[in-house]
Amino acid sequence: MNKKILQLAIPSIISNITVPLLGLIDVTIVGHLGSAAYIGAIAVGGLLFNIIYWSFGFLRMGTSGLTSQAYGKRDLDEVVRVLVRAVSVGLFIAALLFVFQYPIEKIAFYLLDTSEEVRSLASVYFRICIWGAPAVLGLYGFVGWFIGMQNSRFPMFIAITQNILNIIFSLVLVFGFHLKVEGVAFGTLLAQYGGLLMAFVLWLRYYKKLRVRICIKQSLELRVMRRFFSVNGDIFLRTLCLIAVTTFFTSTGAKQGDIVLAVNTLLMQLFTLFSYIMDGFAYAGEALSGRYAGAGNMTSLRRAVRTLFYWGTGLAFFFTLLYGMGGEGFLSLLTNNQDVIEEANTYFYWVLAIPFAGFAAFLWDGVCIGVTATRSMLYSMFVAMAGFFLVYFVFQTNMGNHALWMAFLIYLSLRGLLLTGWYFRFVPGNR
Repeated sequence: MNKKILQLAIPSIISNITVPLLGLIDVTIVGHLGSAAYIGAIAVGGLLFNIIYWSFGFLRMGTSGLTSQAYGKRDLDEVVRVLVRAVSVGLFIAALLFVFQYPIEKIAFYLLDTSEEVRSLASVYFRICIWGAPAVLGLYGFVGWFIGMQNSRFPMFIAITQNILNIIFSLVLVFGFHLKVEGVAFGTLLAQYGGLLMAFVLWLRYYKKLRVRICIKQSLELRVMRRFFSVNGDIFLRTLCLIAVTTFFTSTGAKQGDIVLAVNTLLMQLFTLFSYIMDGFAYAGEALSGRYAGAGNMTSLRRAVRTLFYWGTGLAFFFTLLYGMGGEGFLSLLTNNQDVIEEANTYFYWVLAIPFAGFAAFLWDGVCIGVTATRSMLYSMFVAMAGFFLVYFVFQTNMGNHALWMAFLIYLSLRGLLLTGWYFRFVPGNR
C-alpha cells in the first residue's frame, strides 16, 4: 500500500509545486520592464483568474472521484463517459465566461482598489487570458480523470511542460517582440492551450482502446448528469466557503497595517508549503479510496486510509520539527525587513501548530472525494467556516491578529475532526 500511495503522491506533489511557478514566471519577466505597474497588473490579473478558476476546481475533484469508482468497478464505458461529461461541462462554463467577461471585468476591478495605470494594464491581461478558459477548464477534466485512473504522472508531465512553454513564449514575446504585458498574457495563453493539447495527445496515445467507447449522447443523459452536478455542486459550495475564509484572512490582516499584512503573508507561505505536500497524499487518497469503494473492497479502503494517516502523522511531525528548527531562517530568505521578521516571531507558535491541526483535513478531503461523500465535505466545511468567524469575532477585540490565527487553526482542526466522525460512523467495518 505504501508503494501505491507514493506512486500517486510524489508526482502530484511535483505538479502542485509547479502551479505557483506560472504566476512567478510572469511576475519575474515583467519585473524587468522598468515599472512597478507591470508587476501590479500581473499580480491583480493573476489573483482574479485564481479566484475564477479555483471556483470551478470541482471539475478536477469530482471527476477524480467518479472516475476512480468507475475504474474500481471495471466499468470502462462509465470511465469514458465521466471524462466526456467533465470536459463538456468545462467548455460550457468557459463559454459562459466568454459571454459574461465584460461584467466580470467591471465588477472585479470595481472591488479591487488599484491605481488607474495598474487597472488599465490588468484589464489588458484579463481580456487576453480569459480566452484561455476552455484550455484551463478542459484540462481540469483531464487531470481529474488521469488521477482517477491511478495515473498522477501525466498531470506532472503536463504541469512541467506548461511551465517550460510559458517561459519560452513569454520571453520571446516580451523581449523579442516588445509586447510587454500583452506578451506575458499571450505567453500564458499559449502555454495553457499547450497543456490541453498535451493532455489530449497523451489520452489518444495511451488510452486509445477507450476511443470506441465514446458516446456523447449517453454521457450527457439527464439522469447521469444529475449525479454529476450533485457531486460537483457540493464541491463548488465547499470551495466558496474555503474562498470566504482565505479572503477574509487576507483582507483582515491588511486592515491591521502593512507590517501585519506582510507577517501574515510570509507565515502563510509555510502553510502553503505544507499544503502542497499534503495535497499530494490527498490526491492519492482520491484515487485509491474511489477505486476500492467502486470495487466494493472495504478492507483495502480501510487499509489505504490507515496508511495515509500514518504518512500524515509522520509528515506532521517532520514539518513541526522543520519549522521549529529553521522557520526563522526561512523567513529571512523571503525578506530582509527586520521589523517584519521580529513581528513574525510573535505569531510563529501558531504556525508550529498548523501541521497537526491541518493534516487530517487534507487527507479526509481526498478520501471523501474518492468515495463521493461530498455532502459530508460540504457540511464539515460549513461548520468549520462558522467556527472560524465565531472565534475571530469573539476574541479579536482582546487578541487582535492572534485571534485570526487561532480561528484559522480551529477551522482546520474542525474540518479534520468532523470528517473523522463521519468516517467512523458511515464507513462499514469501523463501528
